[in-house]
Amino acid sequence: MPTYSIGQAARLLRVSPETVRRWADAGRLPMGRDGSGNRVIDSVGLARFVRERAADGERGEAAGPPTSVRNALTGIVTALTMDDVVARVEIQAGPHQVVSLVTREAVDELALAIGVTVVARVKSTSVHVERS
Repeated sequence: MPTYSIGQAARLLRVSPETVRRWADAGRLPMGRDGSGNRVIDSVGLARFVRERAADGERGEAAGPPTSVRNALTGIVTALTMDDVVARVEIQAGPHQVVSLVTREAVDELALAIGVTVVARVKSTSVHVERS
């Protein structure tokens, strides 16, 4: 079964590693030890915690204003190509690359540049899933 380090869990949950430690110490988040003695969170326990947290209506400060878009990928701008009207923004969000075409005006208003941390919110009417 896969496990997550405290830092990995913190990034996924958009909280500090100290918050993850506090949740674990309080018994809210199940944590164990790996072969080296490092504290780890099993994937099933983390998934359960995330669902419970969402059901409780808890929202982190990084979550932003309420929105109907549930697919949010935090990442870093890795490439930016612009012309007079349109811009192509490439974002690396963990193992995922997201490419978006936006207006040049939006890039200017958001002060986007290579190296800037962003949240890509994705809403789609059609999602295809296949086994790898």
